[in-house]
Amino acid sequence: MGAQEVRRFEVADIFNRYGNAYRSAHPMPAKRLRVMRAIEVCRTKELGGHVDACEHCGTKLVSYNSCRNRHCPKCQFLRKEQWIEAREKDLLPIVYFHVVFTIPHLLNLLVRYNEELLYNLLFRAVSETLLTLAKDPKHLGAELGFISILHTWGQNLMDHLHLHNIVTGGGLTANGEWKACKGRFFIDVKVLSKLFRGKFLAYLKELHAEGKLTYPGDLKAPGAFNALLSKLYQTEWVSYCKTPFQKTQDVIDYLGRYTHRIAISNHRLIKLEDDKVSFRWRDYADDNKSKVMTLHADEFIRRFLLHVLPDRFVKIRHYGILANRCRRKKIDRARELLAAEAPVSEGKEPEEKTETWQERLLRLTGFDVTRCPGCGERAMRTVETIPSARCKGPPRI
Repeated sequence: MGAQEVRRFEVADIFNRYGNAYRSAHPMPAKRLRVMRAIEVCRTKELGGHVDACEHCGTKLVSYNSCRNRHCPKCQFLRKEQWIEAREKDLLPIVYFHVVFTIPHLLNLLVRYNEELLYNLLFRAVSETLLTLAKDPKHLGAELGFISILHTWGQNLMDHLHLHNIVTGGGLTANGEWKACKGRFFIDVKVLSKLFRGKFLAYLKELHAEGKLTYPGDLKAPGAFNALLSKLYQTEWVSYCKTPFQKTQDVIDYLGRYTHRIAISNHRLIKLEDDKVSFRWRDYADDNKSKVMTLHADEFIRRFLLHVLPDRFVKIRHYGILANRCRRKKIDRARELLAAEAPVSEGKEPEEKTETWQERLLRLTGFDVTRCPGCGERAMRTVETIPSARCKGPPRI
């Protein structure tokens, strides 16, 4: 007898098996309940779907609709590809840097009680740090551009709040000229870390003084917040710059890995057995070794839900010459100064025919949903629409 095949499973399977019990035992805010429900019903008959049939050989396929929730492990691929395509036209023929800012774990509990406030504070402190130092003639003397991407988790699914930044290796000076970085990143990471810490804590003190923070139990005691601040000022804050991207394709590949990533993807899950979930993770504290972690299903769900973002919260933001309000004008100027050609897609009139989702998927991924898996002909056509469980009436033919 051969080795027993292990059936693949997904986050949805964990939620479907243990979700009801978890919800009964742990009251949760509406945003987490919505995320759980969306993942549970994603690509099931509850959301409806359609039937495709091959006009050549008669093969039929049933496809159910996606939930499109940004926390769902199954719904990020096409969204990610569309976002990357939109960003490609902004890339310049220059070196790009990957700079990461992390807040100390001492702040984890306070962040949990003030998620939106402190996530926004992190974006503000990081953006002001990079823009301020870059404009200083001692460092670059120009306005750079960068994309900031919020991640709230570590590989073990615990709190690890940090901001990834893709930073241009140069910028536009006050008189409209391009100034390139020389050598490695133009700002020493110790200088970055010190200013970042100062800005973050200054704004944190403002929130405290204005009475806008909610405090967990221990921080409600008199003097507790000031004691926390004192520890934070004495703690070394981590900022670091990874190896710079030398090629445009390297930047695109990076964006593909990081922009629409969620706390854990289905491919990292290994085993669901005896009410326990096992998954792969990398232990950065132990020489980046790959390990297996096993958690009770309740604890896995708890950790996953820690990283549900506030409703409508924007987790990818653009600054400097990449800021939305001025990006086109400044990127065009930079491209002119660098004698770089505009992307092929720019300057063309939009086609009269609107691109279908099938055509978009083929163009972005190379996957052709109109090709029959039976005979190989491009002859799959939708013949029936399946209504969702919330809809009434017979299927539309």
